Amino acid sequence: MKILLKNSSERPIYEQIKQQIKENILKGYVAPGEHLPSMRELAHDLSVSVITTKRAYEDLEKDGFVFTIRGKGTFVKQQDSSILKEKQFIVIESLAKSISKEAKTIGMSLPELQEIIELIFEEGEE
Repeated sequence: MKILLKNSSERPIYEQIKQQIKENILKGYVAPGEHLPSMRELAHDLSVSVITTKRAYEDLEKDGFVFTIRGKGTFVKQQDSSILKEKQFIVIESLAKSISKEAKTIGMSLPELQEIIELIFEEGEE
């Protein structure tokens, strides 16, 4: 599993780590039951603080993507794809509401907002 961090990103490092692990799980690149690197190993590999990787793993566990067995490590949790998809839809809907509210605040039209979203979606930017 490869994780690439962007120092220029507005997203915090732990969020980038969390998002990329989540994507790897959802796309099936990391199998259920697979052992993830320890927080220390991942921190060392990415040259970040253990606190950063701990936060990412804790968030992933809270979101139901991984589970931790004390003394053994962190593992990918078996996923029900329909439930995960529904959870992601809820997150996307919440973000869309926030974006819509901000756009309305500055008087942006729906076509202008759609154009921005299409450009970002096609670029694949985070």
